[in-house]
Amino acid sequence: MAAAESDKRFALIQENLAEVLNGEIIKKILDEGQHPKIYWGTATTGRPHCGYFVPAIKIAQFLAAGCDVTILLADIHGFLDNLKAPLELVMHRAEFYRHIITAMLQSVGVSTEKLRVVLGSSYQKSPEYVMDVYKMASLISEHDAKKAGAEVVKQTDNAPMSGLLYPILQVLDEQYLDCDAQFGGMDQRKLFTAAKEWLPKLGYRERAHLLNPMVPGLHGGKMSSSDPDSKIDLLDSADTVAKKIRKAHAAPQIVEENGLLAFIEFVLLPAARLRGSGEFRVDRERDGLEPLVYTEIEKIREDYKNDVLTPQLIKPAVSRELSALLAPIQEAFQSSKEWQEIAEKAYPPPPKKEKKVKNKGTRHPGAPKDQAETQEKELPIRPNEETPN
Repeated sequence: MAAAESDKRFALIQENLAEVLNGEIIKKILDEGQHPKIYWGTATTGRPHCGYFVPAIKIAQFLAAGCDVTILLADIHGFLDNLKAPLELVMHRAEFYRHIITAMLQSVGVSTEKLRVVLGSSYQKSPEYVMDVYKMASLISEHDAKKAGAEVVKQTDNAPMSGLLYPILQVLDEQYLDCDAQFGGMDQRKLFTAAKEWLPKLGYRERAHLLNPMVPGLHGGKMSSSDPDSKIDLLDSADTVAKKIRKAHAAPQIVEENGLLAFIEFVLLPAARLRGSGEFRVDRERDGLEPLVYTEIEKIREDYKNDVLTPQLIKPAVSRELSALLAPIQEAFQSSKEWQEIAEKAYPPPPKKEKKVKNKGTRHPGAPKDQAETQEKELPIRPNEETPN
């Protein structure tokens, strides 16, 4: 393969990443005209939301660059991390993730032919894998295991032992998924550097690591599935999306920690490039002005700082573009009875709270409780009282 083509593919793989560790591993594979094998894992716990578009867009770019991509639905990790997901729900949630992540990638028009989706429990219970867990556990200190998982695994004073196993499993996944690189967020950097050190201890090769920046949510902080105001569900209607975007925190002329600008940079602009247009359009019909059309985030930031692009202008544009991304996902959901049934099982509605019947007592104060109840039942209905319906 020509060097120019290799460089182009490598540039797409690196686009918008915060850091690349051992990038020469990927570059060598590209220079040889081969397809780098990249894996991304997600614990199948909370319901996926629009924050998942950030890794999904990068995965779509990996696919567009000709990489072989494996998505690990980490069901075992899900309950190792402080039992975040009840065991009986894990399998249903894994299937829900499988459907929705595939639909997200297809929504930006990228072929999923080179995409492989693997359930963690399909190989993490094999004798070879379990034996490697034992071997690595004998070589890694408690301190190092805690350090590696510090920003990924929930830390508590009297944490279960499962939290120490979590980083060991994630490191071994690189070997057992036969990848050249693992992709994840900056919150996993300690785990990735641990993998570079731990895998050679068992005679396995080092991998490259591709790190996404931590992108702020709509309210400036992390987009969380446990905070309904901070996240947009992938199945939310266009009206709901618009309502939530209107509530998003976006101080005029402030670009730092601006969740809307971050979403444009890491999701909407790359998605537009993958789909061919490469544009982010802001309508100004209400002001009688021509629309603003952007192809680069730098110009968007500049106009936002200079108050050319205001929160009142940018919010409807984000709502429109996001709803366009969500439309094919929601269409796929509506047309799949199987997916709808899985959604019901994976995220059942919370049980309704039963109203407590207030004990109004009896007409005989001082009577024993059991006697009072009997008397209340046996009291005759007086002529001026109505019988209950």
